[in-house]
Order: sequence, then structure tokens, then C-alpha cells
Amino acid sequence: MAAAAAAKDAAVTLSSGYRMPAVGLGVWRMDKPDVRGLIHAALRLGYRHLDCAADYQNEAEVGDALAEAFQTGLVKREDLFITTKLWNSDHGHVLEACKDSLKKLQLDYLDLYLIHFPVATRHTGVGTTSSALGDDGVLDIDTTISLETTWHAMEELVSMGLVRSIGISNYDIFLTRDCLAYAKIKPAVNQIEVHPYFQRDSLVKFCQKHGICVTAHTPLGGSTANTEWFGSVSCLDDPVIKSLAEKYGKTPAQLVLRWGLQRNTVVIPKTSKLERLQENFEVFDFDISGEDMEKMKAVDRKYRTNQPAKFWGIDLFA
Repeated sequence: MAAAAAAKDAAVTLSSGYRMPAVGLGVWRMDKPDVRGLIHAALRLGYRHLDCAADYQNEAEVGDALAEAFQTGLVKREDLFITTKLWNSDHGHVLEACKDSLKKLQLDYLDLYLIHFPVATRHTGVGTTSSALGDDGVLDIDTTISLETTWHAMEELVSMGLVRSIGISNYDIFLTRDCLAYAKIKPAVNQIEVHPYFQRDSLVKFCQKHGICVTAHTPLGGSTANTEWFGSVSCLDDPVIKSLAEKYGKTPAQLVLRWGLQRNTVVIPKTSKLERLQENFEVFDFDISGEDMEKMKAVDRKYRTNQPAKFWGIDLFA
């Protein structure tokens, strides 16, 4: 269990003072019947960071898996770092949405609660996370709720003891800068799409300069899930990455995750395959040289793979 021992020491101290493990497991698109087995296998391997969201529609299954893990002594609650996210349609109902997630996850508090996307949409009822579309098929944005209002409601969750750290997700430099201007509690994390084909160096450096930890969602950029959903190209097939992976005796996925860690970002790869759980965790026993980090920097295509515009009829990131 060398990987587990190394991972235990690999954590980032957030501006809130709490430590977040540098490698986590994302549960997006994790089928409900598979959740228990995958989470328990991950915990046995040493994972202590789980990334969830109301929109993933499997919080209840994650909660059942966690409850069983606590009851059987597989892991203690205080050893875990659990993240979940406020959905777009609940910006005006932050407290109720947080309590709904806590109930489903069977937890007394969250380690991290994120605003999933920087947009408020028509409220469809707490616990319902379908994207509200107008008659024109375009996202039905609620223009009466500002992101500042939402953020101050997030801050109240910290005061109430329901959440230890709060953060943002899918915010660009300008929205992040605005949040810093009106925040009483600085966002601890900005979770964004980052991978070798979409390196976002300016945003990553801006966040880190201002004490905001960057968590890379879609850290394997264009892996199977995104290829199926968005028709994206996988950086894991890039000849430079494949060649470097061979040089280090690692898989392309391991090389890419290590690259993310060496940029001082947290990575949360998602997988539904048990063998990949271990593979994605074995990234602490090698270092990529500065020269090879430069080679990987050169493969940047500024290519976003995660494209919600496909479903919403509007590109929030345009």
C-alpha cells in the first residue's frame, strides 16, 4: 500500500485552514448500482477525497456507501474530504440545497461546497437538477439572483457549521476576481477543467497567486466519458504524452495526473473501472523533469472537452 502512504501526505492546505487530499475520486457518471463497490474499493486503496455534486444524481448512493464504510470501520468520517456542489437552479435556495445534499450523503457537514456553475437558472425544486430550458430551447437564466448574493448565502453555511470550506467552480479570471472583491470568506477552491490540451495557465496562476486552490476536473481531458458525450479528442492519445509515459514507465493517464500535481493543482479523475482506480492513484512514485514538463506545456491546444453548451443551447464560457 505504498501509494496509499504517499497519498496520505499529498494534500493541499486551503485558505480555510483545512487540508484537501491532492488526488480525489470524481463520481460523475458513476452508475448508481456501481457506486458502493467503487467507493469501497477506492477507500481500501487509500482514496480519502470524494468529489460529488447534486447534479450527478447519485448523492444518495454515495451516502449509503459512506454510511456502510463508517459502520464497518473501513474508514472514519474525519479521515475523509467530501465535496459536493450547488446546482444552477438552487442559487436562490442555498441553505435548502445544502441540507438536501447533506441528508442524501448522510453527513453532518461538508468539507467543501462549491457553486457548480456561475449561473442561476429558473428554480425547479430542491433536489431536481434538470437544466431548465425556455421555450426557445436555451437555458432559462434567472436574472434576479446575482453571483454575489449566492456567495454570501454560501458564507452563511460556514457560519452555521454545515460546511467547512466554500468555493467556486467553472469561474474564469474575471468572475473569480469579482468574487474576491465581494467575498467576506475567500473562495478556497476554483474547480475548473484543466488538462494538457486545456492548460489555462493564466487562470491557474491567478488563482494560486490569490490563495485559491485549483482543482482540475476532467484532468484526463477527453477520456472515454467526454469522448462519448461531447465527441472530444483525447490528450491520452497525443504522441508526445504517449512517448513520455513510456519513458517513465507509466501509462499516459498516470503521466497526465502527475503533470497536474506538479502544477500544484488537485486532480479528481473519474473512473468506473476497478483497475483504473489503482492506476490513477499510483502517481506519487515518480517526478516529471522540468524539461519534460516544458514538452507537455507545448501540447496545449486551448481545447475544452467538457461542453455543456451541447445541452443548454448557450455557451457560458464564450
